[in-house]
Amino acid sequence: MNITIYTDGGCTGNPGPGGWGAVLLVNGQEIELSGGAPQTTNNQMELTAVTKALEYIAKEYSIKDDTLSIYTDSQYVKNGITSWIINWERNGWKTASKKPVKNKDFWIELRTLTKIANIEWFWVKGHSGDKYNELCDLLVAKERVKFA
Repeated sequence: MNITIYTDGGCTGNPGPGGWGAVLLVNGQEIELSGGAPQTTNNQMELTAVTKALEYIAKEYSIKDDTLSIYTDSQYVKNGITSWIINWERNGWKTASKKPVKNKDFWIELRTLTKIANIEWFWVKGHSGDKYNELCDLLVAKERVKFA
């Protein structure tokens, strides 16, 4: 199965009303997901976008041996899940400076969901004309307005 996921999240003010968006490309089909919260942060919405996309895929498809490609414009998400989380877990969810990891619950949920398949992570520059990143950004903007 060929699955590619694009995600984005953001809020007006930080914290403030926020939204998340995901575009899932599954065997040529385009699926849009989005949602939001009245009081959240940019990073929480970025994490939520990936989590909700993976929850959807896990529920709708059997993908145990497949490889998913996930594109995010968040270095926080990409670096966090592919690198930083290893040390956070090893250090009892403390950062290198011995402070508690922010958004720990979000990271734990995402880490659990990443076990549903092999995942390749990619960073895409935001607002650079990438079709699906721009579509995700539009979904985020629509959701933020609902809570403003």
